This record gives sequence, C-alpha cells and structure tokens, in this order.
Amino acid sequence: MLPRHSVTSSLLARLLVSLLAGVALNAAVEALHTLFAVETFYRLRQRLRRRLDRVRVFLHREQSAPIGTHGDPLLQTAEHLQRLFHPEQDAVAAFQLRFQRAMLG
Repeated sequence: MLPRHSVTSSLLARLLVSLLAGVALNAAVEALHTLFAVETFYRLRQRLRRRLDRVRVFLHREQSAPIGTHGDPLLQTAEHLQRLFHPEQDAVAAFQLRFQRAMLG
C-alpha cells in the first residue's frame, strides 16, 4: 500500500511499466481496469515527479543509474527501479520495503 493513498503500490508499479513501454497515460490507466479516475493517476504522476530527487538518491545508493534511452526523468527512474528489483516483483513495494520510505512521501 502507498501510505496516505488509496492506490496500491502494485497498481502504481504496473502504471510505471506501461509508461516505460511507451504507452500514453490515458491508455495505461484504461489497461489497468481500475475504478479510479484518470485524473487520480495524473495527480500521482505529478506527485511522483516532485519526489524523484529523493527516490533517485536511494536508488543510486544501491546501484548506479542505468544508461537509458529515455529523456524523461520519471521514465529513467522507472527503468532504474526495474533493474534494481526483479521484473516480476512489485518494484514500488520493494523500494518501500528495502528503504523503509514511502515512494510518494
């Protein structure tokens, strides 16, 4: 679970995987088959963007950032999460468990 949020960590992790694959946010949310409004995920994405500086510090302590093809810092962070944690894992939950920090603050 994401502290102070109704959206689960696995839902956010699946959204990040879709965005990393190049899927637009609207299409990614529709593919999740969730009851949450699309605006909820726009707000989550913005909140995550504001937290990237803190998240990336923790990720870099474990493993240097991969050389990626993405220019967007959010997608770079999603790729770093995937490489640090096993792809079949919920990377958001694994991050929170390993670092004892909430992904979204």
